[in-house]
Amino acid sequence: MKEIADSIECENLASRRESERTRMTEPSHANANSIPTELSKELRRLMHDLSNALEIVLQAGYLLTTADTEDPVKEWIGLLDGGTQQALAIHLQLREYIRMHSS
Repeated sequence: MKEIADSIECENLASRRESERTRMTEPSHANANSIPTELSKELRRLMHDLSNALEIVLQAGYLLTTADTEDPVKEWIGLLDGGTQQALAIHLQLREYIRMHSS
């Protein structure tokens, strides 16, 4: 069951990454207190790089769940997965904040 959920999560992440590439290049002009243009460009670049790094960790974590492992290792994989999901949620929040406050 977890393997199916992880597989779906991986597919969803790939889809979100594609839409992220599009949205990251389309700044919002709605906020008067926007992030300066040059800073916004650099933040978008860094977020893209962070997204790529998170993808590697997510994929490696998924592959670890498919391996035949002992209980202590399964617990460590669970910790890795939890931390990765938390990092992904923070990444999404930062990306949305940058998008909403970019000039």
